[in-house]
Amino acid sequence: MDPETGVFKGSSKKESWRTTLILAYQSLGVVYGDLSTSPLYVYKSTFAEDIRHSETNEEIYGVLSFVFWTITLVPLLKYVLIVLRADDNGEGGTFALYSKLCRHARVSFLPNVQEVDEEISAYKKDGFDQPERTIGSRLKSTLEKHKVLQKVLLVLALIGTCMVIGDGVLTPAISVFSAVSGLELSMSREHHKYVEVPVACIVLLCLFALQHYGTHRVGFMFAPIIMTWLLCISAIGVYNIFHWNPHVYQALSPYYMYTFLKKTQRGGWMSLGGILLCITGSEAMFADLGHFSQLSIKIAFTSVVYPSLILAYMGQAAYLSQHHNIESDYRIGFYVSVPVTVGFRDTKRMGNASGLAVITVMLVTTCLMSLVIVLCWHQSVFVAICFIFFFGTIEALYFSASLIKFLEGAWVPIALSFIFLLIMYVWHYGTLKKYEYDLQNKVSINWLLGLSPGLGIVRVRGIGLIHTELVSGIPAIFSHFVTNLPAFHQVLVFLCIKSVPVPYVQPEERFLVGRIGPKEYRIYRCIVRYGYHDIHKDDLEFEKDLVCSIAEFIRSERSEPSGTEELESRKERMSVVGASSSNMEGVHMEEDYDGPSESTSTMEQREIQSPVCPKKKVKFVLPESPQMDVGMRDELRELMEAREAGMAFILGHSYVRAKPGSSLIKKMVINVGYDFLRRNCRGPSYALSIPHASTLEVGMMYQV
Repeated sequence: MDPETGVFKGSSKKESWRTTLILAYQSLGVVYGDLSTSPLYVYKSTFAEDIRHSETNEEIYGVLSFVFWTITLVPLLKYVLIVLRADDNGEGGTFALYSKLCRHARVSFLPNVQEVDEEISAYKKDGFDQPERTIGSRLKSTLEKHKVLQKVLLVLALIGTCMVIGDGVLTPAISVFSAVSGLELSMSREHHKYVEVPVACIVLLCLFALQHYGTHRVGFMFAPIIMTWLLCISAIGVYNIFHWNPHVYQALSPYYMYTFLKKTQRGGWMSLGGILLCITGSEAMFADLGHFSQLSIKIAFTSVVYPSLILAYMGQAAYLSQHHNIESDYRIGFYVSVPVTVGFRDTKRMGNASGLAVITVMLVTTCLMSLVIVLCWHQSVFVAICFIFFFGTIEALYFSASLIKFLEGAWVPIALSFIFLLIMYVWHYGTLKKYEYDLQNKVSINWLLGLSPGLGIVRVRGIGLIHTELVSGIPAIFSHFVTNLPAFHQVLVFLCIKSVPVPYVQPEERFLVGRIGPKEYRIYRCIVRYGYHDIHKDDLEFEKDLVCSIAEFIRSERSEPSGTEELESRKERMSVVGASSSNMEGVHMEEDYDGPSESTSTMEQREIQSPVCPKKKVKFVLPESPQMDVGMRDELRELMEAREAGMAFILGHSYVRAKPGSSLIKKMVINVGYDFLRRNCRGPSYALSIPHASTLEVGMMYQV
């Protein structure tokens, strides 16, 4: 179960049918909201002025045929039957595909990647070591050799992600305004424009206010609403079919798509941008996979959503076939006063913008999926070519029809995506340059060995956590610490919090611990690995797991065969140890809570005093054991004493500047863009709740 949302997560474990059906029910309120409301605006956005009036039903049948086959081929065939199978250990979305490719082809730009990361169970579960076909192996080596191709792949993933954000800005607006536009049926046009916008704003505010309750509650809250809506539109569709035109089923033939384009020509091609809106929200089936399971999403779509939408669109077409003069579009006033709608004058413009964002994300997914088919599923290149040709052709047709409406609203998602893409690239570029500076200026181990075990200064009680982004070597900022600080803690830990391209890292694989320098120096390196969906623990739990992992490393190190002391002092070896103390031998913990006990608190005190959250104390105890090595016992005892004395976080406050003589663009990116993002973004997540008295910052200038 997801610890934040309370939703059962898709996993390798076999789910019961009851759990699957509950998830399918919840997915209706979370995944299919946009897709289910698309009948509100598809036909209205499709018919342009030059094809609005017709003497026959060819245009209406043609649009219905396009809608039917688009919904059948893209959401049903592409996503439900193919793309959902490309989940990243239960997670979906553009970055899930990208991380999956990074594990199979080593095309990631993360600067702190280590070979030992490939031992994480998520890598093995994904079939990293499976043999590949010859052509797939060549494609993999080509991607790994050429940095340009790796950058193209990264930019492609960023564009898809940015377009998802842009679509998230636009979709709620078009859905709500299209729904509220029904008010015009019960009031005059004059009063309608003064009522619609305030009502839509209230609905949008309520929707956004409910999001913080989590997917679990939102799913159960909106699932009955979406279910009722789908049943209603399908029932209305059935009524319209039998009442107005029982022969409308003939429009399901692909022949009517051909006659539609042949008759309408350029106007029909441009109207494809409106037809595209019938699959708005399809990407959510894959993007929201982390909250649900593949089977639950498939059941909800195939049994409820798909048949309801088809009946609804057929019913609308049946009604329109008997009313050739489609009602002219209307203007909704006062749009400039509504945030998520600035610059739009009607739902058609919002539809143009949303359509371009949707189809761009789908094109990116198609491109990445073609690589997944070869590199991850180890299928032939012919299968990948067929996939990208078939679905890419369909989506490229819709993309061209949406792009032609650039000045009619389609520019909005492009502008939003460009801004988001620029921010992401500036952050990525600056972080990469800063890491390269750390690599080039790291302190050699010989410099450390030249110091005494006291590092040339006084060692005081306690544990000092030195934050670094390096996964090997001693950061340059440590020499600044030694130069400027009069004392260091008796135990020093170089702490690196790193992200790995998997959704989750198991607790027993989270910590990677090693030793820096001789044993008497009491200096360790600890790399804490998190997946992109892992939840960081609070400071107390983090400290406890950190100390336990170092203690387990000390215990296990003594049992390993060792060479000469000279080799041991100069070689840094890392070991994977569990994050939980339950597996730690030789050391156990005693937990206690601060605050008044229940026996000393009276009922009157509980009524008058405000509730105080008790603090948990963790005390590490080293039991007497004759089987424990003397050296290991001394080192463990010193670690326990240092933990009892307290823990301090030593952070480097870095100032990043472009080197003198750098180009103007580089100075703008580093000195302005990256500097602004670094100063206004959150610091290390583990240090968020650390008291200022326990934190020490030392400044350093980086010239990249």
